[in-house]
Amino acid sequence: MITMRYHVVSLAAAFLALAVGVVLGSTALSGPLLSGLADDNGQLGQRVTRLEQERNGLDAKLAEADRFAGSIGPMAVRGQLTDRTVLVVSTSDAHTGDREALVDLLGSAGALVTAQVELTDAFTAPQQADRLRDLVARSQPAGAELPAGADPGTRAGALIGTLLLLDGENKAQATDDERASALSALGSAGFVKVAENARPAQLAVVLGGGVVDDGDDSGDRAATVARFATQLDRSGAGVVLAGRGGSAEGRGPIGVVRADQAAASVLSTVDNADSAAGRVVTVLALREQVDGGSGRYGVAGNAQAPSPGTA
Repeated sequence: MITMRYHVVSLAAAFLALAVGVVLGSTALSGPLLSGLADDNGQLGQRVTRLEQERNGLDAKLAEADRFAGSIGPMAVRGQLTDRTVLVVSTSDAHTGDREALVDLLGSAGALVTAQVELTDAFTAPQQADRLRDLVARSQPAGAELPAGADPGTRAGALIGTLLLLDGENKAQATDDERASALSALGSAGFVKVAENARPAQLAVVLGGGVVDDGDDSGDRAATVARFATQLDRSGAGVVLAGRGGSAEGRGPIGVVRADQAAASVLSTVDNADSAAGRVVTVLALREQVDGGSGRYGVAGNAQAPSPGTA
């Protein structure tokens, strides 16, 4: 007679047999399995080491190439901008070393930097847009015509262009008093920092940073810089917008300009100004602007050529 006790003992025996089978199976398989995993891990480790060595080798080659470009840069640009005057505008994320190296190279090209302006973080902040737009309207020189109803970047580009760029006849577009008053107002409001004794120039370089922050307002900030530089180009003899690696991405200022055919057709862009070679290209692009040309230069995928004349 089959009793409940019989059923319980039978189930217990079945589970015990299953457990023993699992233990024996795992013991039999664990050796080959672990050995295989160890081999795969070793191969991956060797591959990582090999890739790191290749990367270090490429980094060394790039560093050597940049040192070479730095050494011949002054000779490569010599005489390109003789007797030309240049305004250097830098954004809040531009690197001081990049700006100083570019200013030195402009001097080697024969140019005179007559003014340096730093756009602060507030300048591109979307929450400050209305305040900047209103201040620009109140600061415009008598007789100056700023774009009506435009975004703050465009209007500020028109104002800075009027204050610090010469017109087609190499004449100032604002009086000394108007220039001093407007720049003081922008500085006091925290939108710009201007070096002393700023004087109007024929050409301008707008120097920015690199990889754009993925913050919610990064696209708006990039657009403000792009529109500022584009409008600035309409005020003088030529402008180049230069930046570090990453600046040519869709959310970077250079990326915004290159996506706009109308802007890219007049404003030159250089996407590797953090390298000696890129700074040389920036000077050459500025020379091309003097001659009425423009282009998209650098190493990013949306560049048309490494430098002017190499397309």
